[in-house]
Amino acid sequence: MSMEHTGFCPVYRAIGVLQEKWVLHIVRALLNGEKGFNELARAVGGCNSATLTQRLEHLEHLSLIHKRTEDSHGKLARSVYSLTPAGLELQSVIDAIGSWAQSHLQEPGTPVEPTPC
Repeated sequence: MSMEHTGFCPVYRAIGVLQEKWVLHIVRALLNGEKGFNELARAVGGCNSATLTQRLEHLEHLSLIHKRTEDSHGKLARSVYSLTPAGLELQSVIDAIGSWAQSHLQEPGTPVEPTPC
């Protein structure tokens, strides 16, 4: 069976956006409220600054996040990121992934036991 994609498919497009490395980690971190760039980098963990900046710009372009700049009174301006209503709707996607993971993924090093039918 071929999985060749032809024409526009919203699910195919959504998977393309959400599969990009760090995107769901960024969304998950912002579900707990707005964060500055450094706070977001710590919450995501392991993502270099250039990649994080690129992902944030892309998510802003898609209207999933909103960026505002806080005046830091003479210091460098601080960028603060939050989810838009469309971004907040991804809570259900994160919840679904969490439910699936609880049912089907074991903690590393834990022997896999068969699930009773």
